[in-house]
Formats: sequence, C-alpha cells, structure tokens
Amino acid sequence: MAEFIRARSPEQKGQRLDQIKGAVRSQFAERPYHEITLTTIADELGWSRANLYKYVSTKEEVFLLLTQDEMAAYFDALLTALPEGCGFSRETVAEVWAGIAGAHQEYFRLGDILSTIIETNVTVERLSEFKQAYYGHVARMAERLPPILGMRTERVDALLMAIYYHAVGFVSGCWSNPLITQALELAGIERPAIDFRAEMRDFIGMCLGHYCA
Repeated sequence: MAEFIRARSPEQKGQRLDQIKGAVRSQFAERPYHEITLTTIADELGWSRANLYKYVSTKEEVFLLLTQDEMAAYFDALLTALPEGCGFSRETVAEVWAGIAGAHQEYFRLGDILSTIIETNVTVERLSEFKQAYYGHVARMAERLPPILGMRTERVDALLMAIYYHAVGFVSGCWSNPLITQALELAGIERPAIDFRAEMRDFIGMCLGHYCA
C-alpha cells in the first residue's frame, strides 16, 4: 500500500479530494454505480478506508463533488460558446448547445443517479453548497441567454431543466450496460443506435421554439 500523508493545509486537502474524484471518475467510466464502494475507491488510491474517511463520509459525497465539477465545466463551456452579442440564430444555438452536451455526457450520466441516490445520502451542508453552485450557473445563463434568444429571463430556468432531463434520459440509453446488452440479445431484440448529438440538437431546437416564443 502506498504511503498515505495526511493533508495539512487547504491546498493539500484539495489535492486529496482531486485524487479521490479521479479514482471515482475512472471507475465510473468502466463499471456501474453499485459496484463502486469506498473500499474500491480506497484500494485504487492505495489508502485504507480509515484514511479515506478523513475526507469523505460516503461515496455519494464523492459523486456529488464530481457532479459539481462536471456541472461547472458544462456551464462554462456553454457560456464560452455563446458569447455576449454573438447574434446566433436559434438553429445555430441549438447546434452549438448540442455539441456542448455531447462533449459533456458525463454530467448527464451522473444526473441519472443524482436526485434518487446521490442527493439522498449526503449532508445537508454539502447539498446546500451544490445547490448554491447550480443556481449560480442558472443566474449566469439567465443573464446571457435572453439577449441572444429574445426570451424572457424567468423562462431560462425551465429551459435549462428541460434540456438537462432530456439529455439525462438519452445518455442513459447511449451508455453500454453489459447486463442490458445481454438481456436484449437473449430476447432477440436489436436496439437501434442513438445519435446523442443529433437528438439533442433537434430537442434543443424544439425547446427554443417553445421557451423563446
């Protein structure tokens, strides 16, 4: 087991949390959520569970932190791709937004377990920090989108939620779950491939037509 050195400063604590999130990110890319435990995380890091508990209390806490990082990356990418005064048409916005969604599918995959699993097993303090971060992103989008799209500010939150939950549903269908694959083969069913970006482009375009009306 690698030598564990406890963090002695906020910077070092941040580095340890980044290590933990990195281990979870790599495991989540290869296995379903229920197969990831604090033990598998600690083993990958070469730590004991006791050392892991110095930084997180549950695996859901790690997943919430990971989701917060992915969320920030998604919204930052949107704001960069849709600059002030860009003058994009709704069709162009839908195309650009779909590209951003396609590049940040991990955010939506995490969303599949966010409200039902992750948010139900973390401290209220951690969850409050997460919600504060989310609504901070919503506020930035509420400033950016109305001038571009000619929509009312109060409709931005609903637009973001509609696109988010549609993406969560579609990304789950795109993810290759070995058990589902085996079940479909056993049932003799061939599931058609899903073009995530194309589906999101069409849906976002439809949403813009509705929420910007």
